Amino acid sequence: MSRETFAFTAGALRALQAQKEVLENEDRRRAASQECLRRRALPSSRDGRLAAAATRRPRYCRDAAVHNALYTGDAERLRGIFREEGSADVLVETLSEELRWSAEMGLWSLTPRKAHISPLRITAGRGYTECVRLLLTRGADIGGTAGGRGALHDACEGHHADTALLLLSHGADPNLQSEDGRTPLHLCTTPETLECAQLLLEYGALVNLPCRYTRATPLHVASGRGLEEHVALYLHHGSDPCARNREGETPVNSACAGSDCPGDFARYYGVVRRLLKDGGDPATPGKKGHGPLHNASANCHGRLAQLLLDHGARVDVANSAGYTPLDCALQVCADYPECQPHELARTLLNHGAASPSAKMFRLCAALPQTFEVLLNSFDRIPLGDSWVEAVPPEIWEEYRTFYDSVLRASNQPRPLLHLARCALRAQLEGPHQRALAHLGLPPALTAYLLLQPEGVVY
Repeated sequence: MSRETFAFTAGALRALQAQKEVLENEDRRRAASQECLRRRALPSSRDGRLAAAATRRPRYCRDAAVHNALYTGDAERLRGIFREEGSADVLVETLSEELRWSAEMGLWSLTPRKAHISPLRITAGRGYTECVRLLLTRGADIGGTAGGRGALHDACEGHHADTALLLLSHGADPNLQSEDGRTPLHLCTTPETLECAQLLLEYGALVNLPCRYTRATPLHVASGRGLEEHVALYLHHGSDPCARNREGETPVNSACAGSDCPGDFARYYGVVRRLLKDGGDPATPGKKGHGPLHNASANCHGRLAQLLLDHGARVDVANSAGYTPLDCALQVCADYPECQPHELARTLLNHGAASPSAKMFRLCAALPQTFEVLLNSFDRIPLGDSWVEAVPPEIWEEYRTFYDSVLRASNQPRPLLHLARCALRAQLEGPHQRALAHLGLPPALTAYLLLQPEGVVY
């Protein structure tokens, strides 16, 4: 935004000037704070050179040619720029504009924003290993956190294992926390970062060190990203599968919450299976009382829900909003028709889930198989046809036989066969499928008792 583009009033100009002064004051305050911290961190040594190095004012580089050499990894040019020892201990300053809301003016304005980053971070984040080696020989601060993080953070996030190894071999701290409280291990968030994670652990990274603010461990991060090999690596090094973050969630819950894409279901299943094998809890509730089974159901991951149930997850626990895992499944079933939501509903009901309230019918009425499974969990179809308008005309026409049978059966006595099914299911304890397996019933009758859809309601 410029004066040539908008006609600023005197009040608007004063507000912009005041905002600029606030930003400059904030920059000065941060600089003073950093200076104070540097002085406090000085060791009780009489070495004047060490004290001078720790308290000297930072030097800034605004030369576009230097910026270009750093960002392109031009080692030859950098060798000519940083000739003397200590010359690489500078901060690269960039200026950008960002939109900020001005309450006084009542509009968004483009506000100048300075950012500082070290040459070592720039080259490490791009995997320019030779440039990193050069900068280290020219006095670059390997423990610096200009811009809020260290060079090792950037190397690991960019999955540059060679660069990470170089930094670690020169003394980079594998447990250094960034401004937002994360260690380099927290930034190993893609399959390609596995080698970096291995290097960090070899050089002493603490596998259970939580983020300063979220309290999430690297295992939480890897589980939430569905990184099977990372999870196995961390567990092998003693990571706690029951550690809880600030919201009370365990890695199992993180994995179940992250499994929201059907294409990734298999690897998240593998992550949860490994966590449970190593002692993970399948039932610890997290944010708002949402447990792993709630999350798996909300993502319509039927196989994962079955795994949790097999390990003792309770099917009848409600979250803080009063929703059970079955309720969570019904709320999203229309978004996951390819995931066979009726099988998830059958799984939950066959493990003892209570029949949902009739108000949930609208959520699944357009999915005939899921709707049929729910209706057959009642001994009498509840009154009300508000679900009818939730069924698109083309779906109704395609499954007219089913929907007509539902309307005929509404508020009518159900057949004796169905009532016997309801009575027997009410007497079964534990998973119905396991209980019925001991009765030696014909397969067709077993399927009927386990609510296998038939395409019509009697």
